[in-house]
Amino acid sequence: MEYAPTTLAYLVAAILFILSLNGLSSQTTARRGNLFGIVGMAIAIAVTLTSNRIAAYEYTIPALVIAGLIGWHLARTVAMTAMPELVAMLHSFVGLAAVLVGFATYLSKSHSGSIFEIEIFVDVFIGAITFTGSVLAWAKLRGSISGRPLLLPGRHYINLIMVISAVVLAVLFVGETGTGGLVFLIIMSAIAAVLGVHLVAAIGGADMPVVVSMLNSYSGWTAAAAGFMLGNDLLIVTGALVGSSGAILSYIMCKAMNRSIWNVIFGGFGAEPAKKPKTKAAEGEGPPVSEIDVPGMVEALLAAKHVIIVPGYGMAVARAQHAVHEMTELLREHNIEVRFGIHRVAGRLPGHMNVLLAEANVPYDIVLEMDEINSDFPSTDVVMVIGANDIVNPGAQTDESSPIYGMPVLEVWKAKETVVMKRSRAVGYAGVDNPLFYHERTDMLFGDAKDSIEKIVTELRVRTV
Repeated sequence: MEYAPTTLAYLVAAILFILSLNGLSSQTTARRGNLFGIVGMAIAIAVTLTSNRIAAYEYTIPALVIAGLIGWHLARTVAMTAMPELVAMLHSFVGLAAVLVGFATYLSKSHSGSIFEIEIFVDVFIGAITFTGSVLAWAKLRGSISGRPLLLPGRHYINLIMVISAVVLAVLFVGETGTGGLVFLIIMSAIAAVLGVHLVAAIGGADMPVVVSMLNSYSGWTAAAAGFMLGNDLLIVTGALVGSSGAILSYIMCKAMNRSIWNVIFGGFGAEPAKKPKTKAAEGEGPPVSEIDVPGMVEALLAAKHVIIVPGYGMAVARAQHAVHEMTELLREHNIEVRFGIHRVAGRLPGHMNVLLAEANVPYDIVLEMDEINSDFPSTDVVMVIGANDIVNPGAQTDESSPIYGMPVLEVWKAKETVVMKRSRAVGYAGVDNPLFYHERTDMLFGDAKDSIEKIVTELRVRTV
């Protein structure tokens, strides 16, 4: 049981975490939200270190310093394109920590009783799933292994057998006083680890943004389970906040991708096998496309009154956001209205494009979500698609054989002119061809996005002078 000052401090930290989540819901308040989270975590760590539960400071303090330096280094050096895999890896740390703490708590025999043993079992079970699932998600996002779903025959029955086995082991584990309890816990951990791998392996690359969000939710429930096990109120509250917010975000993203959240969690549970998608082009193959060069692009922009920019993962890879901001300011100096259309799953992490544009100081008020801007494309003179693919694919509305059929997309092809900036006609993350490339009102500007935008900026400056 915590002392009153500790409980009060934990309450303050919990309130700060709630304010942090609230702040992160908007670009304009995100910095303040981050600050609330930092202060809340600092209070939580400080109070925990000064509690009577910490004794071995000679190990704890160096561990905190080393971990802090590693975190600081990662935050300063990680590229935005590598942020999704970093997040997945951090989730794996939460899962692994829960497993280790669960085993340590059980071996310490500091508590007893069936309820306490159930808390340990649940904590280790969820932690093991989170750990191995996050590691596999990291490998998929990093490209170390294929993003194709591993759909084993009878995979749902395999998952069911593993869950039932874990329940049976839980019954055997509770009340076991000898070494058998530890054996049951180890066997369950192995089963849960395999289950975590199998669940994520069955999910395709196009759904990986949702997987990252779901793993975030799992890590929250893992922390909450650890809070019950350790009798820590702050862990319970914080874990519940992270778990519930991650689940809600996953649901929102599934809606944006026309996916059932159960299909994503269980690797297509109850879904029919997707038909083989029709592909017209890979690297340079397929019907001819209409190309445009930089001078032609500048002419089109200067003749326009309304321009919408749709950024995608290609912009992140090229680190073109600062050049895009510079181009935006030059166009606005010519009294051209410029806005950005953001799809919820653009990039490989929720909010990926919003963070990139905020980093480049693009004004928040011209960055609009898909639902806010989709109806404006028919009255738009020029749409610039920078490194996006699946989120602007008209096949999502017309091709029933496509794995992204039914997914809400930005209807850029309805504009008077659409320019797609890509290195090639290669397929997107979902692995399907994009009919937008061959549309009668679409022009392709091939090349590195940053290089192309910088050339456009140079040309615009010349025209301005």
